[in-house]
Amino acid sequence: MNQELKTIESAGRTVDEAVGFGLAELGLQREDVEVEVLEEPNKGLFGLIGNRQAKVRLTEKITPDKIAVGFVKEVFENMGVKADIQVEGGDEQYHISFHGPELGILIGRRGDTLDALQYLVNLVVNRRTEKRIRFVLDVEEYRRRREETLVRLAQRLSDKVKRTRKHVVLEPMNPQERRVIHTALQNDPSVYTFSQGNEPYRKVVISPKK
Repeated sequence: MNQELKTIESAGRTVDEAVGFGLAELGLQREDVEVEVLEEPNKGLFGLIGNRQAKVRLTEKITPDKIAVGFVKEVFENMGVKADIQVEGGDEQYHISFHGPELGILIGRRGDTLDALQYLVNLVVNRRTEKRIRFVLDVEEYRRRREETLVRLAQRLSDKVKRTRKHVVLEPMNPQERRVIHTALQNDPSVYTFSQGNEPYRKVVISPKK
C-alpha cells in the first residue's frame, strides 16, 4: 500500500522556531510529527559573523487511522468509487463511515462487501501496529439501520416462539449480526438463543424456555 506522508524541512533562529514554522506550513500539531534536527543554531564569531540558523525535518507520523484511510482511498480509486470519509474514535477502536451518492456497491448483499472491506482494513492496519486495533466500517449508517432491523426481527420471532412453543431457526448471519440477536433477547425470561452450524452458514436459534 502506498501512502504519502507529509514531510518538510524548515529553518529558524532556534529549533523550536524552526519546528513552529514547519508545523504551520504542514498544518499539523506537534504530536502529529517526528522531528529530526538537521543543524543546531550557531551565533558565529562574536555573535555577529557566520550566524547559522537551526534546521529541522518534520515527518508526519504514521497512525492507525491514517493507514486505514490510505488503504481505503486506494481501494476506492481502483473501484472508481467517490465517497466522503469520516473517522471517529482512537486508541484501540476506530469507526470509519462513508458518505456519498450511490454507495450501495460498498455494502453488497446483506453487507458482505462492507464486511470484506472491514476485514481487509483490520488486517492491513494490524500488520503495521504493535497493539491490536479494531476498525468498524459503515456506509450511510447501514449498520445502525441493519441492527435496528435485526432487533425488530428478534422480537417478532420471539413472540412467535412464545405462541407456538416451537424453536425458530434464522437465516445464516455473520458473527456481528448474530451477536445483535443474542443481545436483543438475552433478558427475555421466556426464550433463549444459541448458534449452530459452521461459518459462513452459522445460524441463530430461538427456543422456548421450559
